[in-house]
Amino acid sequence: MATAGAPRHSGRVQPTDPHPDDPHPDDPQYADDQAPPDEAPDDPAPSTAPWAMQLVLRDERTARATHLAACEAAAEAAVRLIDDVRARPGGPWHEAVATWDGGPIRKIVRRARGSRYTAVAALDGVEVEHRGAQVLALVPAPVDRVPPDLARLQVGGTQLPDVGEPAEAVPGGLVVALTPLTGLSTGKAAAQCGHAAHLALRLLTDAEVAAWRATGYAVRVELPDDDGWRAAVAGARVHVRDGGFTEVVPGTMTAVARPVPVAAPAGLRVTGRPG
Repeated sequence: MATAGAPRHSGRVQPTDPHPDDPHPDDPQYADDQAPPDEAPDDPAPSTAPWAMQLVLRDERTARATHLAACEAAAEAAVRLIDDVRARPGGPWHEAVATWDGGPIRKIVRRARGSRYTAVAALDGVEVEHRGAQVLALVPAPVDRVPPDLARLQVGGTQLPDVGEPAEAVPGGLVVALTPLTGLSTGKAAAQCGHAAHLALRLLTDAEVAAWRATGYAVRVELPDDDGWRAAVAGARVHVRDGGFTEVVPGTMTAVARPVPVAAPAGLRVTGRPG
């Protein structure tokens, strides 16, 4: 599960493990998106429950996003919240974000429509609209301290029927590839893309993060075939291994990521059409 040290002044967190590919439960890239309890108890005592970032996908019956657009929006929303000025030292979200970021980086994806989405949009967080997808990233909290409007939203079973096409690769942005070796629902895939973006914020160089920030945290999500996946893993800077609480076995490598060069070498091609 993911662990990290204290955030630096920039709001970024340094990794604590020099072996990002080691599938050990204490690996800082070993991600966990375990679902929380459905109800938030009214208890003033400090919680001992795990913390999680809640991601809420807007899923209207008549205007459904594509699978890939939702994954890209989730990744962007997660990293926008983490790097938000309000999450930096001295900001109102800093303590909550730092507490969560210092342990397993759980991300829980829910879905909502209509007035239920409007209600949770009033909670502290950021919203991203991207290629027809809308995703809220909410300030992390213990999983047993979920506000009632959020607790009533569905966690599992989110599956958008239209895969769609990946966004264009933006110089300075991030490319995330999802594994073709095991099936991932839209909710699960969106969480893995959020993990990949989160870990990229930790692991890329300061110059690469600055370039990515300048793009507005552009993310392209690819669905490579088996050969493309092997190439993506070999060339990745970020490797996400799942905690295995839902859909996949523990230690499964679900996603990898790499930055797009700001000045792409002549002849470079970005691959990875949906499969």
